Amino acid sequence: MPPTPANRTALLDPLDPGEWPEEIPVLIVGGGPVGLSSAILLAQRGIETLLVERRSFESRFPRAHLLNVRTMEIFDEMGVADDIYALSPADENWRKVAWYTSVAGPSPEHGLKLGEVPAWGGGVDAVRHAQASPRAFANLPQIRLDGLLWAHAEAVAPGRIRAFHELTGVEQADDAVVATILDRGSGETRRIRARYLVAADGGRVSAELLGVEREGPKAIQDVISCYVSTDLSFWEGGTALLTHSMQPSGNGRPVGALQALGPHYYDRRSPEWLVARVRRGGEEVSDDEATQLRGIRRMLGVSEDHPITLQSVSHWQYEGVVADRFRVGRAFLAGDAAHRHPPTGGLGLNGGVQDAHNLAWKLAAVLRGEAPASLLDSYEWERRPVAAHNTAHSLENAGRHGPIGAALGLGPGVGEAEGWKQIEIFASDTAEGERRRAAVEAAVLENTNDYSQLNVEAGFAYVAGALLPEEGSEVLSGSPTEFRPSARPGSHLPHLWLQHARGATPTAPVSTLDLVDPRRLTLLVSEGAAGPWAEAVAGLAGTGVPVVLRPIDERDSAWRDLCEVDAGGAVLVRPDRKVAWRTRRLPGRPRDVLEDVRRTVMAGGRPCAEDPAAPFMRRIRDAAAALSAAASR
Repeated sequence: MPPTPANRTALLDPLDPGEWPEEIPVLIVGGGPVGLSSAILLAQRGIETLLVERRSFESRFPRAHLLNVRTMEIFDEMGVADDIYALSPADENWRKVAWYTSVAGPSPEHGLKLGEVPAWGGGVDAVRHAQASPRAFANLPQIRLDGLLWAHAEAVAPGRIRAFHELTGVEQADDAVVATILDRGSGETRRIRARYLVAADGGRVSAELLGVEREGPKAIQDVISCYVSTDLSFWEGGTALLTHSMQPSGNGRPVGALQALGPHYYDRRSPEWLVARVRRGGEEVSDDEATQLRGIRRMLGVSEDHPITLQSVSHWQYEGVVADRFRVGRAFLAGDAAHRHPPTGGLGLNGGVQDAHNLAWKLAAVLRGEAPASLLDSYEWERRPVAAHNTAHSLENAGRHGPIGAALGLGPGVGEAEGWKQIEIFASDTAEGERRRAAVEAAVLENTNDYSQLNVEAGFAYVAGALLPEEGSEVLSGSPTEFRPSARPGSHLPHLWLQHARGATPTAPVSTLDLVDPRRLTLLVSEGAAGPWAEAVAGLAGTGVPVVLRPIDERDSAWRDLCEVDAGGAVLVRPDRKVAWRTRRLPGRPRDVLEDVRRTVMAGGRPCAEDPAAPFMRRIRDAAAALSAAASR
């Protein structure tokens, strides 16, 4: 059993471990970060759930580790952010990515630093990140995150988080989903009737059972990832959390990457590491420990007797796939069950938690009778285009290392000995060496689109769904790095520190994001216009999701400039902090207007005439073709 988080009380009535309800409002399949987040978010909204996971809740492999600002906002709402920050690196040194030839080796060209870029809100990016969100980027490998989320989920939904139970069948009925669950310990099966099902199992079973196809390229590149314990404190570099290794055997691309896993230290002092190696041509897939250790030592450039303890191995392939549907009747796919792409950019886990956040408030509103079932259609309209964009972007980022190799003088047909000579020229005190160093620096800086991608992480907006769009809305626009806050419907509510909000102090202002009610629609207005808007809210019909009014002190008038509304304008925000509607000025009949807006939003909005994910699906195919061509050289 997980430890009980401090000060965490149950939000749902406990279930005895041997008790299996015949009916449940929401059945969650999958106990990773997406499923566990879904359980916590629904429990916070008073929705009874049951979560089943085919294995235990203790992660055996590090997997994802980066938690961007939008995800940390959600984790803050869930009450887990403080615990995550406490386990994240205490200093700021980890917020960068580096390129080296290796850690060590027999020549001056081994252990050579090629370049680095700031990442994840570090360095020059710190100011931009602070302006985008009240929460900071965090780093916590899943070997620690999963257990933490499990502990919180078990605390708020006691007895409802069940390990070693596997989904084996799904039947759709008009008013329910009937799931067949296998107890992997006893072999017993049982059928559970749920109003809705959230499939967050990575698609291992759910996609096939639901008849969902995944669109996009598979098996683009083979990668072998090893979770190891070893001492690299002798490394003269090693200050970055993530380091790519460029060597001649990679044909101009990285031969692998090295990630510090901590705990406590996330630099060369780290006791644990993830070593990801691109499988060399002709290399057999093997779990043999000696084979893996030989490959790791070769990549690192350490001696054959350097102590390394192999904890676990994972073989996987780059792919860029998006489910053709995110909803099948009363079942919804979230996280890796709905979209899978390379780890570049760290958008997988983050996108999955954001899926859960989008879906949770909608399921709660429908189950409480505050919204029609059509609201749930908006989940796919909103999340699938974002997933397709992130998949395309991740595949494109995966191809940004090739120019570094080319600038070094590496590439297909350049042998090992010749390749090290080319690196020697790069390091030389010659005109050609200076030219190559400048070219490598420029190629390295191109990777800011991956590691400084604030607009991708924080700037996504919905163009269709539970909102009233304004002309010119796009899923994402402009540079991946240049984020500009916007209050256009579909965008994330802009963050601004309010000095005069209720509860604010001179040293602890309140963010506009913290004004948003997680269970109701929130109407932000200036205090001077609160009178007519309060009458409008009070006059709304008794049925439907409630609207709560949040007047903002006139002394904090900068929020109006940020949201582009005048003194009588208003911004209606959904429980997931997405802007549902904006009026730049006070309308003539505010109650009638607000009632119509609420009805439209809670009905799921108006569907798009064209699929907003289509252009990103084309980008996925183009990026995958480029990666495949590079890998085959």
